[in-house]
Amino acid sequence: MTAPVLIFGWGNPSRGDDALGPLFIERIDAMNLPGVDCLTDFQLQVEHVLDLQGRERVLFVDASLTVGEPYSVIRLEARRDASFTSHAMTPQAVLQAFRDLEKREPPPAWLLSIRGEQFELGAPLSPTANCHLEQSLVWALEWIPER
Repeated sequence: MTAPVLIFGWGNPSRGDDALGPLFIERIDAMNLPGVDCLTDFQLQVEHVLDLQGRERVLFVDASLTVGEPYSVIRLEARRDASFTSHAMTPQAVLQAFRDLEKREPPPAWLLSIRGEQFELGAPLSPTANCHLEQSLVWALEWIPER
């Protein structure tokens, strides 16, 4: 049975703060929240459209160098972009691929971007990014519907 909520994080755990998405998923998954499925991968791909089927809402989670706060949250809209034909897609392109494949609107979706500082190969998670991870988890527990 498909859980109504999907939380999908991506990133490369071998690249310092790029591990924020997978670490976020690891932490949420360990809570065993009812009605919540957690997935992680190195990047978003067209195959992830199938993971959106049967969902009531979706939270995409990724590390970012560009957000000015510890984390930011935006509501996503399906949109075709240049990533649509590549191996790594944006969340908006995944939502558009869902629309194209299913011939209906994708589930409501948000992007949680967690600010990181160091993304070098072999670098550990920075202390600042770890703090941002903790703050974003507090927000996410408010976002997840009544458990």
